[in-house]
Formats: sequence, C-alpha cells, structure tokens
Amino acid sequence: MKHSIVFFFLLCLLSPLFSDAFLNLPSNSRFPSVEAEKLIRELNLFPEKSINIADHDPLGLSLSDDDAKIVERPLKLSNLIDDSTVSVQDLGHHAGYYKIQHSHAARMFYFFFESRNSKEDPVVIWLTGGPGCSSELALFYENGPFSITNNLSLAWNEYGWDKVSNLLYVDQPVGTGFSYTTDRRDVRHDETGVSDDLYDFLQAFFTEHPEFVKNDFYITGESYAGHYIPAFAARVHRGNKAKEGLHINLKGFAIGNGLTDPAIQYGAYSDYALDMGLISKSDYSKINRFLPVCEAGIKLCGTDGKISCMASYLVCNAIFNSILARAGDVNYYDIRKKCVGNLCYDFSNLDKFLNQKSVRQALGVGDLEFVSCSPTVYQALLVDWMRNLEVGIPTLLEDGIKLLIYAGEYDLICNWLGNSRWVHAMQWSGQKEFVASPEVLFEVEGSKAGLLKNYGPLSFLKVHDAGHMVPMDQPKAALEMLKRWMEGSLAEKSTEAEKLISSM
Repeated sequence: MKHSIVFFFLLCLLSPLFSDAFLNLPSNSRFPSVEAEKLIRELNLFPEKSINIADHDPLGLSLSDDDAKIVERPLKLSNLIDDSTVSVQDLGHHAGYYKIQHSHAARMFYFFFESRNSKEDPVVIWLTGGPGCSSELALFYENGPFSITNNLSLAWNEYGWDKVSNLLYVDQPVGTGFSYTTDRRDVRHDETGVSDDLYDFLQAFFTEHPEFVKNDFYITGESYAGHYIPAFAARVHRGNKAKEGLHINLKGFAIGNGLTDPAIQYGAYSDYALDMGLISKSDYSKINRFLPVCEAGIKLCGTDGKISCMASYLVCNAIFNSILARAGDVNYYDIRKKCVGNLCYDFSNLDKFLNQKSVRQALGVGDLEFVSCSPTVYQALLVDWMRNLEVGIPTLLEDGIKLLIYAGEYDLICNWLGNSRWVHAMQWSGQKEFVASPEVLFEVEGSKAGLLKNYGPLSFLKVHDAGHMVPMDQPKAALEMLKRWMEGSLAEKSTEAEKLISSM
C-alpha cells in the first residue's frame, strides 16, 4: 500500500505531462469500459449480453449430477458447403460443454475437430485474446476447418490447422462465447483462475477422449493469449510433475502477436510507431517523457497488488492512445489498412451465424446467446493486464518444452519489435546463444514468408505481409509454420514448387 501511495504522488507531480499527452485524445478514451466497447465495435460485433451469467442453468443441468460433467455431441451443420471429396460425416467434429471441476458453477464450451490427416497428429488447443473474445473468431476467420460465407453458410478452409492437428477451440475465460456460469464468483481476475479452469477443462476432455491423451499436445493463440498461454503451459507442466491427474503430453506453446511482458512491449510502442512513420520525432519525444512512470507502475503491479495494476493500465495505455491520436484512422491491427469510422474489421457474420436457432440447436447450447467479446470479462482482467507473464517461461524452456513467438510485421498493438525485445531479453541458459544466432529466411514453397531466429527450444518468427492475425493474413504460411514447428523443422525449406499466395 505504501508503494501505491508513492506511485500516485509521482503521478500528481507528473500530471502536466499527462495533460500534454492527452491533449489530442477524446475525453472518455482512458476509461476501461470505453476501451472494451471500442474493441468490440471495431470488429463490427454486437453481442446482446456483456457476459454469459445465467440466473438458472440454461441447459437444465444439475450441478450435483456427476453425469453432467460432459455434454458433447457429434457436430453436423446442415448448411455446410462441401466442395471436397470428404464429407463432414466422415470427420470427427464435436461441440459441447465440460463442467469445470473446481469452479462454483462454470461450464466451458468448445469445438473439437479431429485431424483431416490422422488421429495420431498432435492435439492443438487455440486461445483467442481480447481479453474476453471467443475463440470462434479464430475458428471461422483464421485457422479453423471452415469460414463463414456472406450468405451465412460454411466453406472449407484450405489452410485450416486441422489439416495437421486435432484441433480444439475453447470459449474462455468463463462467460465468453457460449461458456457460462450461474455464479459470479466464477468470473476470473487473474491468470491463476484462468489457467486452473483450462487445466480442469483438459482433464475432462482427455478423460472423455482417452484415445488422444498420448498424442503430443501444443498450446497456441494470439493477442492477450500472450498472458493466458504461458500461465496455462506452466499449469499443465506443474500438474504433470505433481501427477495431479492424467498426464498431458505437453511439447510446446506458441504465441502470435501477444502481450506477454508489458514493461518491454509498452516501451517499444513509440519506437515502432516512429520507425513506421506513424508519429514524428517531436511526437516521439513527448510520448517518451512519461515512459518511466509507466515502467514504474508496471514494476509495482508485480509486487503491490491491484491498485498499482489499475493505475499502470491507465498510465501505460496513454502511450498507445497518444500514438493513435496522432496516427489518425490507421488500423492498429494492421497499419497498412484504415479504419472507417469505428469499423476496422467486419466480423459481424460470426454473431449472425452462431445466433441462428438452427446452429444453436446443432451445437446444443439451447437458448444461450453467443457473446463474441465480453466487456465484463475484459474489465475483470484489468488488474492482470500489466503483469509480466515472461517470468514463468524459462523453467519451461529448461525442461525442453518448445516456445514459438511469431508476429506479423504490420501489427501495432502487439508489434513484432516489442515481442522480439522481450524474447531476446529473457534470461535462460540458452540466452547468449539465441541472441547470437543468425536470422534466416523462413521460406514457404519458394517464397520469402518471414525472418526466423532459433536456438534450442526457442524460436522467434517475424512474418512478412501480415498484421495482428497472421493465420488470416497469411493462411498458407501460418499452416506451414505450425506443421514445421511441431515437426522440429521450422528452419527448413518446404519442397513444393508453388509460390506463397496470400488468400487476403
């Protein structure tokens, strides 16, 4: 508490700096509730509810009933456009709920798609960020088996990650997507709660699907999943060591354009913005005047609890918002693009498709509304935002668990520069060798798709011609990246003769 008082005193002393920094900002742009709504509107999403917390169980399930631990069904969507030789009935597609064992009343919704190649392929779980956005965003717009067409039917995705893995998408934290609870105590505020829920989910999943428990297992995701994933990987590893339940064959984790080490990554914002021509040198100098206060707040957040974490969120996001105020209508997920009004991407078909009665019946979600992005979940995790999740990664690397950090080069909000800096700064036994390792071309089918650094279990990939959502912008390269990384051949060239063609 003493440190928090000192921090607020420092803020008061530096208040003229903040007045100057906020000079070009809307008066309400600093408030978390506004930021949450802004995130949702920029994707053209309009969820009817802010979070799935029900007065009674919407599926009519009993919490005391052991048989209610799983509600899963084969997934058959009648409006699938099947333009391949494989019918959906031939594939193992599932959707459903697992009761989260150590929660009060939470049930976590998921999609599971068996590999189009072999059941022996690794199991890969995908987590979307936000925080508070459903993983169905990635399923239907990035790397899932299907994409949603303009007439709200489904088309096969030629570059779906289920071509090389058995693929899981989970709506989490609880209250996101179709996941729900009847008890507000299940709303999570930190990575301990988030990772414990995910660990309970995995235990339930592999208990129901023992045929996959010996497969290699990988954790993937993007954006705020840069927080989720290291905590989740550490929780699985700890559970394995303690023999808490079923052994999960964790082999690696991958983070795309993530937020992992805020102190380093917020410090990189102005450098990236200047390098990319988004701000002037004069703007750069003004913005950097209050970087020390941001860094001090983040440091206190790691030791002094909730108040300093909230304060550092407000202070540090002033850096980002100041850049946006000067950059104009740039799309901060992909600075090559412009936002029109509040709209940066149009993902509205996701809400329309999943809230159709026929689709909800196929998924077994009853009358539950789909919450594409939850502002309530977003705000609940504000005290978690500025915490450093890099701290648990070295232990995983030392135990031989692979890590891939990849980042599209045109993303501002979780830019490649900030990610590269924290990866290079991370202290582990191979740090010196990693830093000294040369950059090599990442080539896909004869085309330059990125720049790669690698040593031992650690890899960093800067992806060319991509923004925040690499699998959407460069689907072929992203699929090849996943395949070769899991095989341990990320630096090798693919042998096919075709040129890399983006599907954007």
